Amino acid sequence: MPVSDPEKLIAKADKLTKLSLTRWSADWRNATLLYEEAANLFRVAKKNEKAKEAFEKASKGQEMLSSPWDAAKDMESAAALAKELGNWNEVSDFYRRASELYMECGRPQPASDALVKAARALEDTIPDAAVQLYNEASAILEEDGKEQMTFDLYCAASSVYVKLENYSAAATSLLQLGLAADKCNATNSQCKAYLGAIIVYLYAHDFKQAEKCYNDCSQVDAFLRSDQNHCASKLLSAYTEGDIEEIKRLAQSSTVSNLDHVVIKLARKLPTGDVSALKTDAAKEEEEPLDEDDLT
Repeated sequence: MPVSDPEKLIAKADKLTKLSLTRWSADWRNATLLYEEAANLFRVAKKNEKAKEAFEKASKGQEMLSSPWDAAKDMESAAALAKELGNWNEVSDFYRRASELYMECGRPQPASDALVKAARALEDTIPDAAVQLYNEASAILEEDGKEQMTFDLYCAASSVYVKLENYSAAATSLLQLGLAADKCNATNSQCKAYLGAIIVYLYAHDFKQAEKCYNDCSQVDAFLRSDQNHCASKLLSAYTEGDIEEIKRLAQSSTVSNLDHVVIKLARKLPTGDVSALKTDAAKEEEEPLDEDDLT
């Protein structure tokens, strides 16, 4: 049986979708089958640009046939080819469209997965878009009550934020992970996320924010009684005492070694700034007597 010519299949499919004096309605069913056949032939022949375009047309055909699941599958195939071609904006657009189509047929998990595929593809080239996609993917899962499936996504987002040196956002992602973990009673993951956020603030040499984060997280009983809390408390004390050796020792502890690998790498570089200044500030606060006449 001879192999079909994909160019001829596309031409035939295009003809079936165009109205004329002799064709009063488009034959999307047969056209879509031809588009998909041509797309697969182009893909095998490594003609990725043409394969991508054929899958786009096939996806549109499946939409016309009221089949959002199949339309999403074809759109994902187009997105994967766009990735091969390095067309990053199309990667984002196509996976987003696939996600929307999965949501149309009430399938939040593959909808989230499509956004994650886009995020992973864009991490190195458009990192700002990647973190947005990770966050949107997490939101879909949380709305579906699948918080446990968001843990890796928040970690991934945090990792990208660290690469962007946006440490505040990185810490926020870890705190969001902690909140998601709290909702599904994953206490260990919750406590690890909170300690991770504190370490990120310390790496950014934002001691005040690290301290505030510690105090806020300690309102959660599970964290208050945890090894992670004990480690965070010791770290903050070492900072206020200007004890560099203690900071380095704690950064090598087993509690820290069990955190996300990105946080571990940051912890191993502590302290990043001049901790003696913190010691001086703490000493000044202790030495300054309370002036009862000064009510300001």
